[in-house]
Amino acid sequence: MQKKVQGRDTESKFDSIRLEILWRRLISIVDEADASVARTAFSSLLRDAHDYTCMFTDSRGQELVQGTFCTPGQAGAMALGVKKIIRSVPLTQYQKGDVFIVNDPWLLAGHLNDVCVFSPIFYKARPVAFTACVFHHSDIGGRVSSDNREVYEEGLFIPPLKLYEAGIPNESVIDLIRWNVRTPKEVIGDIRSQVAANHVCSQKIIAMLEDEGFDTLDDLADEIIRRTENSMRQAILKIPDGVYPYEGVIEGAGNRKDIFIRLSVSVKESDIRVDFKGTSPQVEWGVNVVYNFTYAYVFMAVKSAFDPDIPINEGAIRPVQMTAPEGTVVNCSFPAPVAARMQVGHFMTEMIFKALSTATPDRIITDSGGTPAQSNIFYGKKHNGSPWHTMIIRGGGLGAGSKMDGYHCAVFPANGANTPVEIFESDTPLRVEVREIVCDSGGPGKMRGGLGRRVVIRIPDDEYAPQSPVTVAVQAGRFRYPPQGIFGGNAGAKARFLNNDKPADPSGLTFCKPGDLLTFCSAGGGGYGDPFERDIKAVETDVSQGYVSIEHARRYYGVAIDAATQKADPTATEALRR
Repeated sequence: MQKKVQGRDTESKFDSIRLEILWRRLISIVDEADASVARTAFSSLLRDAHDYTCMFTDSRGQELVQGTFCTPGQAGAMALGVKKIIRSVPLTQYQKGDVFIVNDPWLLAGHLNDVCVFSPIFYKARPVAFTACVFHHSDIGGRVSSDNREVYEEGLFIPPLKLYEAGIPNESVIDLIRWNVRTPKEVIGDIRSQVAANHVCSQKIIAMLEDEGFDTLDDLADEIIRRTENSMRQAILKIPDGVYPYEGVIEGAGNRKDIFIRLSVSVKESDIRVDFKGTSPQVEWGVNVVYNFTYAYVFMAVKSAFDPDIPINEGAIRPVQMTAPEGTVVNCSFPAPVAARMQVGHFMTEMIFKALSTATPDRIITDSGGTPAQSNIFYGKKHNGSPWHTMIIRGGGLGAGSKMDGYHCAVFPANGANTPVEIFESDTPLRVEVREIVCDSGGPGKMRGGLGRRVVIRIPDDEYAPQSPVTVAVQAGRFRYPPQGIFGGNAGAKARFLNNDKPADPSGLTFCKPGDLLTFCSAGGGGYGDPFERDIKAVETDVSQGYVSIEHARRYYGVAIDAATQKADPTATEALRR
């Protein structure tokens, strides 16, 4: 029986050419707001690592467009949360010049560090849209660690408040934030960057409405959302109907118990439902995930696997439903600690891929060493007593696919960027001594997993040495269980965290002194398919580029490489591969 699309089918008010022009203009507006962040943000986590998301909605709070360089967790969570917040206030109560601020994890993106600033866009004396911007603020006060037991320990909790009322700043709210963070200049500066990004978006939307002769965005939004929903449903039709279960394990940090994720993906015609019944209950350390954040990475898996080019808006999310028992680690209840929610949440995409691997093996990738994102927070006082605080994201090897090797040092699925060494050293009193890819870290396979990365950071002990202690918080994974391969592919290398060349505990805070040496190794991606089926020329290239050692080539790929020529010995290779 042929599967049918269940979406809405109404007559279009826009011809296809005009609609495409309008759509591209909408994207350019959000990307201009994105660009303003890069120009005005104080934090390198925002300027360089791009840990933020800009978007805008129609007047009903339905997500219409998000920035090209957004992070999927923030964007997917915002699509659900911003709509809820906007609809909680009648349109008649919004004023021109209002700006709201909120970081409630259960309303939005899952932890206190993700602060949302949103504003109504007024045109002809009424709100016609809303623009929103979420920044990951590395400093939100609190105890910066993944081993907190309640959200109260994790920093300043901001319910929806007016940051500006009718264009007038609320100095009381600004002061409240200023006095609860370690680096107020940077934090307040970044919040003002969010306000500026929303202003850019607002002005460009108003200009578009004037140019096109529109009184509202709602008709255009309806058309875009309808077409997007139909496209998403067409993509889901490619998946055979059925129920696809999966059980996964996420390592507990330190001596903590492992976390078990149980899910089933039910596909019926053009609808998908993901159910997490049987998943572990929430835990007393900060890896718990709120519903919105779990949904974001479930949605990302479905969309990226079956049609990455579909626009992301209200229409894309409609066919993908999710249920998760309240009080579980993927739908935690207040006041669960959530600061390191990506240590569980980022695995949702990978686990959906695994559930669907039998149905659509050519549309998924293996486990990635950048899942979860390898986050490191550093803070302390410089030699002169001034405070400093920074965060970097480290990528690992991307998992291989059926037709591609994994990329090296990729931040997946979070879509962040690696912070340049020069920026890190200018923001902190620390020094990077080594930053290199790790040979043999990619999982062997017909298609090889991407390589992980080794970073060595020294706390200087010269006249510019920071005051002791320098505090380091690690939010990462893959220390016990490496990224697995699939269909005969091998696992990538595990992650490592060393303090003065000795294994260190990644679950809490590490206190360092001048002269200490920290080593961070991210994991390599899993391999796809039998390594003995890998093209011999590809193995030769891997060896010549330092990705695979001669010993590794022989042992895992069955390829004998001559050390002098770095070419394969045909006879010896044939014997190895028998």
